[in-house]
Amino acid sequence: MRQYNRIKAKYPDALLLFRVGDFYETFGEDAIKASQILGIVLTKRSNGAAAMVDLAGFPYHALDNYLPKLVKAGYRVAICDQLEDPKLAKTIVKRGITELVTPGVSTDDRILDQKENNFLASIQLGENLSGISFLDISTGEFLVAQGNNEYIDKLLQNFKPSEIILQKNKLHRFIEIFGDKYYINTFDDWVFTEDFARETLLRHFQVVSLKGFGIEIFPLAIIAAGAAMHYLAETQHDRLSHITRIARIEEEKYVWLDRFTIRNLEIVQTFNENARSLLQILDQTISPMGARLLRRWITMPIKERKVLEERLDLVELLISDHELAEFLATHLKTVGDLERLISKVSIGKANPREVLYIARGLEAIERIASRCLLTHHPVLMQLCEQLNPCKLIRDRIFKTLKEDCPPVLIKGNIIAERVDEELDHLREILYQGKDVLAKIQQREIQTTGISSLKIGFNNIFGYYIEVTNAHKNKVPSTWHRKQTLVNAERYITEELKEYEQKILSAEEKIVELENRIFNELLSSVAEYVEPLQLNAGLLARLDVFLSFAQLSASSNYTRPVLNDGLNIDIRAGRHPVIEKQLPAGEQYIPNDVVLNPNNQQIIILTGPNMAGKSAFLRQTALIVLMAQIGCFVPAQKATIGIVDKIFTRVGASDNISLGESTFMVEMNETASILNNISDRSLIILDEIGRGTSTYDGISIAWSIVEYLHNHPLFKPKILFATHYHELNEMARIFPRIKNYHIAVREVGNQVVFLRKLMPGGSEHSFGIHVARMAGMPLKVIERATELLETLENSRNSNSLASSAEKSSKQSSLEGVQLSFFQLDDPLLLKLKDEIHRIDINTITPVEALMKLHQLKKLLGEK
Repeated sequence: MRQYNRIKAKYPDALLLFRVGDFYETFGEDAIKASQILGIVLTKRSNGAAAMVDLAGFPYHALDNYLPKLVKAGYRVAICDQLEDPKLAKTIVKRGITELVTPGVSTDDRILDQKENNFLASIQLGENLSGISFLDISTGEFLVAQGNNEYIDKLLQNFKPSEIILQKNKLHRFIEIFGDKYYINTFDDWVFTEDFARETLLRHFQVVSLKGFGIEIFPLAIIAAGAAMHYLAETQHDRLSHITRIARIEEEKYVWLDRFTIRNLEIVQTFNENARSLLQILDQTISPMGARLLRRWITMPIKERKVLEERLDLVELLISDHELAEFLATHLKTVGDLERLISKVSIGKANPREVLYIARGLEAIERIASRCLLTHHPVLMQLCEQLNPCKLIRDRIFKTLKEDCPPVLIKGNIIAERVDEELDHLREILYQGKDVLAKIQQREIQTTGISSLKIGFNNIFGYYIEVTNAHKNKVPSTWHRKQTLVNAERYITEELKEYEQKILSAEEKIVELENRIFNELLSSVAEYVEPLQLNAGLLARLDVFLSFAQLSASSNYTRPVLNDGLNIDIRAGRHPVIEKQLPAGEQYIPNDVVLNPNNQQIIILTGPNMAGKSAFLRQTALIVLMAQIGCFVPAQKATIGIVDKIFTRVGASDNISLGESTFMVEMNETASILNNISDRSLIILDEIGRGTSTYDGISIAWSIVEYLHNHPLFKPKILFATHYHELNEMARIFPRIKNYHIAVREVGNQVVFLRKLMPGGSEHSFGIHVARMAGMPLKVIERATELLETLENSRNSNSLASSAEKSSKQSSLEGVQLSFFQLDDPLLLKLKDEIHRIDINTITPVEALMKLHQLKKLLGEK
């Protein structure tokens, strides 16, 4: 156990699989965990010190079945193998860690999700800015970014890393900022130093500068990336030739979608397990690499109109040319997951059948490229001209591997005929052994005249010649007797022993030779990593375009008109997800929406629950998002000025784990929106202020809308759904606010939701009608009706509007905004500076009072 304990001490936080003969064993706490996760027997054995230790193990050949279960259970797994032949070991067999598998560092298909990347994130937390890197060892993608913590949080939500590494002394701060929902490993400070990180990256990429990658001026991102590469070395991953480049995530190219928006719009995940996300609707991709790219696009829409128009051009082509789309789809199925296959080749883990898949994929690539060039479509031709069928390596693979080769090496039978003369000869010995033995037997019969002579085999002394007692006097002297039977004698000859040795060793030599030939082939294929990765990226894009085209054609989508203006004009828009989930025969009711900074900047939307307000809000945001990933949209017509940020505050969602109430979460999310707006922002606000008292809620909702309308710098486009009918009065006071409602028809004591957007505000929420529909007891309904009449008669609906109008006019006369100060007021800036200088961790109570007095005195200067 000394050897085990020594190795375990180096990897205390990993579950250690210790190779002993034909088994992987686990001991102690590891054994208890393994037995529970894998369902294997837990036993005890002596550890050599008069004590018992827990033990659990499984056969070495079952590693591929058990390893994924351990990693998916959230464990780092250290694999300790025998590094020498036990037969040749003079003392204890030499052992060492050959691989450390973690949730974020894996290439096993049974651990990975085909349609998602498996990112390892590395973070360098700074004072005001932080650096982050995302590395997927299964695809070779390596991305970095640098920005404030809000941006880092957004990226973490988008990329969803399986594992995060950071400095030990910054773990607490990380959890304070980003939460504790991540799988985290920590390292000493020296790993997160710029010099070490820079040297690590320069050495890996074999360059003298990082300028060519565009990351030179982002030191925190460099530190994060260097730490990630160091972690791969620590986990025994040293074959990384498929990580050929590192790129910066250019924040300025992408539409800002914060984590609230991604969640609220249910872009990737839904609140309800039975519901469908936007990604699930859009994803009709054929290949896993196409699915992964689509997921990236949908969480990171772009602002570059030229790129978007090119995407839309390709989608339009594939819709109009059905034959082309069918051709491309057929051949994309053959390509499969080229991106991950080439990565497995690079790290030496591809099996023979996977290498054969690469060759077949290259055949399909050649056909795809040829067919695309015939279209003479400039964008498609530009894409397909970059495809490289890599004919030399493709032909070599086909020549080297059998067409029906098995996925494993240990059984042989993978290398084709006439590839290696020695291999062909050994196969002849192995497969034609019976014929050779029959020839020897016939020859000996003729030579000795013993007609009953026959050749046999047993496990004791191998091949032999059996002669009956009647003919044993004819046996040549060169034969050696090995066994005497009742009626016969058995002999061996030098020729038989030599041939026996050939047959018995042929299979072993065949496997050895086939391994050598295959590994040579693998090394040759690995030299084509870069062109194969380029092929994978191009085909993934083509796959996404095909997905968009198929969905658009089958769902009656239209091409959006994109421009650099600030208006949004959607005619007969539909919700892309809800319309797919309606019962058969039921049609989604389309609606128009027009938003512009001149006369309809803000729409206040009223109407009862269940009428469709939230669906209308979400559909507008989703249509804009779809347009800005290059997809057709569910509308009759859509003209969209490029949006740079999409904000949503939809529904209630407690953050109980952080001790925050529903209302606090709502205010946090809304504050984030108000502090980050621009002219090109689209803001979706649903039921702001519901988490507090009615008057507080109305006041907050009113003031937020007023703030957005009167902002001195920006005029973002806003859809604001509310139950507070008092807000309808805002349209009378503020010129760019317009009221709309979702139409409802009353039929007796029932309401019919018409789902149609109509001008003007709604004065009724129909809450009692909804309660009746929900099956509320009749006495409750009757009492609620009485109380409603009393409240409506006593309410002065104009009091808030008149007060707000007066204060708004007074505010405008004094040049004061909702924030109490002109936003560019020097006094405000001075106050902000003073407050920023306060160190709340060290200031004493007395000093705090003095500072407060100082700030109050400063205000007196106004």
